Amino acid sequence: MNLMNNAVINTPYPVNEPVLDYAPGSPEKQALKIALEELSSGQAEIPLVIGGERVTTGNMGKVVKPHDHQHVLASYHKAGPKEVQMAIDAAVAAQQEWQKLRWEERAAIFLKAAELLAVKYRAEMNACSMLNGGKTIFQAEIDAACELIDFLRFNVAYAQEIYEKQPESSPGVWNFVQHRPLEGFVFAVAPFNFTAIAGNLPTAPAIMGNTVVWKPASSLVYTPWLFMQILEEAGLPPGVINFVPGSGGDVGDTVLASEHLAGIHFTGSTRVFQQMWKTIGGNIDNYRSYPRIVGETGGKDFVFAHSSADVPALVTALVRGSFEYQGQKCSAASRAYIPSSLWPRVKEGLETEIAKITMGPPEDFRNFFGAVIDQAAFDSISAYIDYSNRKAGAEVIIGGGYDDSKGYFIEPTVILAEDPHFKTMVEEIFGPVLTVHVYEDEQFEQALELCDTSSMYALTGAIFANDRRAASVAIGKLEHSAGNFYINDKPTGAVVGQQPFGGGRASGTNDKAGSAANLMRWVSTRTIKETFVPPTSFEYPFMGEQ
Repeated sequence: MNLMNNAVINTPYPVNEPVLDYAPGSPEKQALKIALEELSSGQAEIPLVIGGERVTTGNMGKVVKPHDHQHVLASYHKAGPKEVQMAIDAAVAAQQEWQKLRWEERAAIFLKAAELLAVKYRAEMNACSMLNGGKTIFQAEIDAACELIDFLRFNVAYAQEIYEKQPESSPGVWNFVQHRPLEGFVFAVAPFNFTAIAGNLPTAPAIMGNTVVWKPASSLVYTPWLFMQILEEAGLPPGVINFVPGSGGDVGDTVLASEHLAGIHFTGSTRVFQQMWKTIGGNIDNYRSYPRIVGETGGKDFVFAHSSADVPALVTALVRGSFEYQGQKCSAASRAYIPSSLWPRVKEGLETEIAKITMGPPEDFRNFFGAVIDQAAFDSISAYIDYSNRKAGAEVIIGGGYDDSKGYFIEPTVILAEDPHFKTMVEEIFGPVLTVHVYEDEQFEQALELCDTSSMYALTGAIFANDRRAASVAIGKLEHSAGNFYINDKPTGAVVGQQPFGGGRASGTNDKAGSAANLMRWVSTRTIKETFVPPTSFEYPFMGEQ
């Protein structure tokens, strides 16, 4: 007998996980130091997980410290087409039993995983995020611990909200809807820059009864592997989530060709997402159903300042928004529009504050800034800096140095662009590079139009203004330029349950992670009507007279 069969259950009300401060001598800091030492002193071997079994291939990749790329933290086995097909088969085989569970039983697994992460594995996950992802302790804490915990707890609450929302019934009729999982498996494709996103991509569909093939980013395999083990400890049945690191082609080609593909949950580059969409379109007659395609992709996020803006607040937002985690956030401020009347003070403020930034390994807690994730990122970002140094229309005014001899270090860099369509003003860089365009104060609305039309992205943006009318004009003019819009704040740091996250245009499908809207994408709703006393004659009353 299922002990939950005769219970109407309310899941715990979710509250955002408190961010620990890691003050000197604090218990959390001591635990973190131990975890950093332990992870740095060994070399893990990371397998695939398919149908609950560890699978090795012998085709190995390396996990290194971005700030010390000769230091190998772990090696991982890469999936090939054979292993990917095994993962698909395992997901399809597991779905029937998984979706038969009462949803509260599924929820209990993810609530336990959240608690395990909060209490038992917090230090290890944060340490791994610092060493493999190159994050400071604060950036690791708000991501690998707090945001991932929040995703798990809030998504359970959103699931209950979805299941409870039912249609009205009329006399003699009972109407209800069944929110079925999708028919097939979901392919979750994770980025390197957020462990929370990497963990949410497979678990959000799984909470709703789906089974998943999960591909972590090749440059961030370690923290997803730790999270996979947490899910198993929490009671996740075999085959519900199948962990398959590997190259995009080796994994993706097999997945996209499968007739059982029911959905894509993706965070990554716009180009890759668009190519996947094209492939799905080309294969559309091969699928058992139309795949749900959910993606959060690139960004060219902006900070727009009005002449009434508070300069110290604006400068702080630019420094934090552009350079926290080395600018490797989809939401990072990458372009700024500053009125000419404020620019001298803003420039001075940027020079002063950026000069204070300490750069180095995250194990030194005094550092604000670290290395970018890998060689490919280093080469791409430094190429943008080189371009700005040799091309007319812009100049590097702060920073611009880089060195990959030990770690992939690039200085916080500010480029002043006379040309508002300069390459660094419109293209996604995904690194610690902010490009500023100065506009004439009286051209405020024209500059807003420029901001709206000069980039294909629409993820995040911010307006700084103490003049409420100016802020209101900006909100209207920039209506479609950002899915997350901030007033007098940096365009980063969306909190689960408070600021659902996602953008439109070339930034994605705007399905808002951290809200019930995202969970709805992972169900296929069936309407059921029961008539208690059905009619026994086809004739209607109106037919009783001529």
